[in-house]
Amino acid sequence: MTLLVELAARPQAVIFDMDGLMLDSERALLGCLAQAGAAAGHDLPEAFLLSLIGSSDAFTRQRLAAQVGAGAVDALLEDSYARYDGLVAAGVPHRPGIIDLLDTLVAHGVPRAVATSTRRPLALRKLESAGLLPYFEHVATSSDVAHAKPAPDIYLLAAAKLGVEPRHCLALEDSPTGVRAALAAGMTVIQVPDLLEPDADVRALGHAIAGSLHDVRGLLQPLLSR
Repeated sequence: MTLLVELAARPQAVIFDMDGLMLDSERALLGCLAQAGAAAGHDLPEAFLLSLIGSSDAFTRQRLAAQVGAGAVDALLEDSYARYDGLVAAGVPHRPGIIDLLDTLVAHGVPRAVATSTRRPLALRKLESAGLLPYFEHVATSSDVAHAKPAPDIYLLAAAKLGVEPRHCLALEDSPTGVRAALAAGMTVIQVPDLLEPDADVRALGHAIAGSLHDVRGLLQPLLSR
């Protein structure tokens, strides 16, 4: 079900999550982790893999250590990242509607930034190889803050870099973890779910939920044209 409400005002800036929101990378990364796990003889059930979506590197390591043992984590991640690097170099596919939305925001002069839990070097490589980096004035990553999502740090940094107060920013997210981070930063949030459908607890947060980035663009266009 899509819970898409009318925005009260034109946002002064739009801040984008990256994985699962702009890039169809969650499937690719979890697939690489599953392949690496299978190659090493580890059981990584789908529900476990989905629980990692939107998480920081530190949280992912903790969860993997509990699942496969602390001594196996480094080798598992090394194999997984090696598989994933090949996909990144080729350019991770876009999520539907991202280019149309970004072009619309550019045409109306709305400032844009990225707020991602991915570490900076990989985040920049992914955005560049996917052709998205030129759309953004700033990229805030987990390398730049003390606390990753669901703490608000990354979103607060992105807003500060754009020079816009968080309450005037629209945040676009796919994961519950990211939604909580953006809400904690005091931003208006629209969630566009990817692999994880929002459960009752997430829906109770009171943010908007859209079926696609095309829906988000449709919601914004009347405000941007005023």
